[in-house]
Amino acid sequence: MKLLKSTAKVGTATITSRILGFIRDMVFARYFGASGETDAFFLAFKIPNFMRRLFAEGSFSLAFVPVLSEVRASGDRRALRDLIDHVAGTLLAILLVITAIGVLAAPAVLAIFAPGWLIDGRPEFGLAADMLRITFPYILFISMTALAGGILNTFDRFLVPALTPALLNISMISCAVLLSTRMEVPVMALAWGVLIAGALQLLVQIPALMRLRVLPRPRWGWRHSGVRKVLKLMIPTLIGSSVAQINLLLDVVIATFLVSGSVSWLYYSDRLLEFPLGVFGVALSTVILPNLSRKFAQKTPEAFSHTLDWAMRLAVVITIPAALGLAVLARPILITLFQYDAFGADDVEMSALSLSAYAAGLPAFIAVKVLAPGFYARQDTKTPVKIAITAMVSNMVLNLVFVGSLLAIDFNGPHTGLALASSAAAYINAGLLYWMLRKHDVYRPEAGWGRVALAVVVSSVAMVLALLWQYGDVAGWLQAPAIQRATHLGQLIGLGVIVYAFALVLGGLRRHHLEKGSA
Repeated sequence: MKLLKSTAKVGTATITSRILGFIRDMVFARYFGASGETDAFFLAFKIPNFMRRLFAEGSFSLAFVPVLSEVRASGDRRALRDLIDHVAGTLLAILLVITAIGVLAAPAVLAIFAPGWLIDGRPEFGLAADMLRITFPYILFISMTALAGGILNTFDRFLVPALTPALLNISMISCAVLLSTRMEVPVMALAWGVLIAGALQLLVQIPALMRLRVLPRPRWGWRHSGVRKVLKLMIPTLIGSSVAQINLLLDVVIATFLVSGSVSWLYYSDRLLEFPLGVFGVALSTVILPNLSRKFAQKTPEAFSHTLDWAMRLAVVITIPAALGLAVLARPILITLFQYDAFGADDVEMSALSLSAYAAGLPAFIAVKVLAPGFYARQDTKTPVKIAITAMVSNMVLNLVFVGSLLAIDFNGPHTGLALASSAAAYINAGLLYWMLRKHDVYRPEAGWGRVALAVVVSSVAMVLALLWQYGDVAGWLQAPAIQRATHLGQLIGLGVIVYAFALVLGGLRRHHLEKGSA
């Protein structure tokens, strides 16, 4: 029950951030649309985001939290503080070097991620390089923020780290509205918004750390035993995290060879996918990692398996209807949120194609978030890396197959193939993670899965039929004013939730069918 409450708390905070994120994207669409300039910004933002997920939310957090949980479980406060101080100092020094290189060599870095722009001599390349010099220091601030968040999560303080991402959205909205009109190149304001947000996100963590008396006092510690253990675990997780991000960046690289706007269409559809993925998948992963780490340290394998089983059940109940809802309501959602001023009807159609393709992979994306901590909590970082590499190679091949096939048939929207490939690769990743956990007897599904699966399938079908019944036509959505769009969309989402929940209850599914292992 404690895990469920923590997940709900993190999920609620994440919803707040995601709603602000949608407002941010609505502002982007209204002010800047989907153009070469927005393509340039999204790429300049994606590169430090890639580094963020690599060093911050990716390899570092996955390696640091289990080690910190282990030291905390020993009860040695002095050792705990010593580990925090040396990890903070070592991470800061590395990040300063990386940031300096990124700022000084921005065009060279960009050439890796946007070869199509460089080869074609497109103006987006120079603009993106200028913005990258501003956005790159974000990696330093956000990685130190991840360090602070990892410490707080280990102490079961989830709310502040979960609310922190909202500052990014607030900063970027403010800069878009207030600063863009004062700049020669308006879209440049968004780059400054990213930089300001990074500093703010780090600063708000400090009071919570001070209250716990664990505010880091950075000290260089390359040879410190705890630092070396984190680094040892980090090397394979770095590869694993990079694999997922490389998959996303490969999409962008290929998209730079497609028609102008492709990068933006993928961005907007990915942003909508990130709502359920962030609200639920990331929240669930954040909560179960320190819990699983403690259970591993306490040598309670049954409780470990229970926690994984609970998380998987909850994931299935939430993600299946969410995926179907995104696919069915793709166009109404995009029209309601973004189809104003610079963002036209064609942008809606192109983004809807990739959103539907991404939605098909949502259950797998979230399953990976749930299953991977089962390895990291046991300080097994090599197995998920091997699996992730397999998924990456599959994604590369499928990118070429799907995009090539769509181009061959002259399909209007070949970027859709990139989203389809990502979804397919996610299923390969999740399937292999599950198989390895079962093979090593780490995860043992408990009785009752048949009831859960049947209830979810029947209830999801009922929900889809209800949505299609009340959907209407796209032309009507396009012609309706903003308030009418929002009202109708809210009614549809409400209808879907009610029908799904009611069908689950009629199917006999109760809370106790999900709560095993949630203690």
